[in-house]
Amino acid sequence: MAELALGEKFYEEAAFHAQQAAEKALKALISATGTRPPKTHDIDVLLEILQRAGVDRPSEELSSLTAYAVEARYPGPPIVAEEAGEALRVAERAVEWVRGKLEEMGIKC
Repeated sequence: MAELALGEKFYEEAAFHAQQAAEKALKALISATGTRPPKTHDIDVLLEILQRAGVDRPSEELSSLTAYAVEARYPGPPIVAEEAGEALRVAERAVEWVRGKLEEMGIKC
């Protein structure tokens, strides 16, 4: 969805869906560790839970995505193409990182 929104120049929606993809992927990994994921959009909170479960943090900085969970959905400064594109790239790397961790745990994606 983020890719489609970006292609159609819906930058706020692209950034929002990029954040959601990363958030849901991290929550899947939290679930795979046997922990129930919390109701939060805060990427740092999710990464801290994973770290407590023994999962190393990714080298990629994912925190920047948190803002798009809420800010992109309400009036405010517009999100520009470069910002939305970077959010999508960060989210794609986050999903790939989670996929690799799940595969290390024997969970096929």
